[in-house]
Amino acid sequence: MKISIGNDHAGPDYKKAIVQYLESKGHTVTNYGTDSEASVDYPDFAHPVANDITEGKADFGIVICGSGNGIAMTVNKHPKVRAGLCWIKEIAYLTRLHNDANIVSIPARYTSIPQAVEIVDTFLTTEFEGGRHQTRVNKISCL
Repeated sequence: MKISIGNDHAGPDYKKAIVQYLESKGHTVTNYGTDSEASVDYPDFAHPVANDITEGKADFGIVICGSGNGIAMTVNKHPKVRAGLCWIKEIAYLTRLHNDANIVSIPARYTSIPQAVEIVDTFLTTEFEGGRHQTRVNKISCL
């Protein structure tokens, strides 16, 4: 699977652990995130992840910032992107199962690194249920 990841200064350690986990599972990871805790602007790292989804260069995306909100808002501006903010694995499960999300947003300041890896694992291994949810997903896009 091809996965794009982006993070701001709140998430370099999270990204490192997640990338290590993904690569151990045989996934190809494109890293757009910062490796520093020096302050940066999360949109600079979010837009490339969203572009990879929109252009079909990645199957899934992962974005990380302090609250997970700003970076999720940024990627959700892109066509074909459905990002969900997930702070526990159960939310990640439902985000995939019911919303067919293709980007998971992780709040680094409100999860631990082991939780973040668990969220990513749940997100990537959960299939979209379809059915009545497909009609709802179709209504998300304004395009």
